[in-house]
Amino acid sequence: MAWLVVPAICYAVCLLLVVFWPVPVDRDAGADLLRALDWLHRHGIPEWFDYALVEWLANVAMFVPFGFLLAAALRPPHWWIALLSAAAASAGIEWAQRQLLPERYASAADIAANTLGALVGIALCGLALLAAAARSRFRIRRRASPTAARP
Repeated sequence: MAWLVVPAICYAVCLLLVVFWPVPVDRDAGADLLRALDWLHRHGIPEWFDYALVEWLANVAMFVPFGFLLAAALRPPHWWIALLSAAAASAGIEWAQRQLLPERYASAADIAANTLGALVGIALCGLALLAAAARSRFRIRRRASPTAARP
């Protein structure tokens, strides 16, 4: 579990910088993103893949590590705590943005996106644990197999 400390601290610092930046973090990049989306639309990407969707997906992605790291620390069957913690943290972030950062936009959609991102992180943690268990089981079987000793 000690391996989680450094990634968790790095993630927490990055998360706090992004969510408590005094102005929207995409403000300076907004025009570039719109140009990139325009280029993508001209080259076959559907129009529904727009700025709002990219922003929403960024919120999902931002909380994937939250879910993964907390699930890795908690282990099953306590992963539901990671999901509730993500929802609570996201709600707290949105409340703080509304109260303290007048140029930021608090929204329920961000809470939903962040919570979904945490759920994805929890699922990825589960898959990683399943893969590690399968790999371990395969190694044990291979060592125990009489054919494993043959050249």
